[in-house]
Parts: sequence; C-alpha cells; structure tokens
Amino acid sequence: MAPILLVLLLALILFGAGFAVKVLWYIAIAVLVIWLLGFLLRSTSASGGRSRWYRW
Repeated sequence: MAPILLVLLLALILFGAGFAVKVLWYIAIAVLVIWLLGFLLRSTSASGGRSRWYRW
C-alpha cells in the first residue's frame, strides 16, 4: 500500500509542478508582449524627448 501511495503522491507533485510551470510560461509571454508594445509605442511617440516608462 505504501508504494502505491508514494507513486500517487509523486504523480500529484509532478502534475502540480507542471501546472505551475505552464502558468509561469503564460505570465512570461504576457510580460514580453506588454514590454514589446511599450517599446514600440515609445519609439513611435517619442519624437524629440526621452519619454521612458521604465528605468533602465
């Protein structure tokens, strides 16, 4: 009975880790899209001034 419980626990942990990694990928893609949009909008709207929305 103990090995079956260990295998089920391992499967549950791996499923949880896989779900968390997938969520992190979605968050990373969303941040990348927002950064690219901000970069493109900043480069087209900033004709003479240095208007940055981030501090680098």
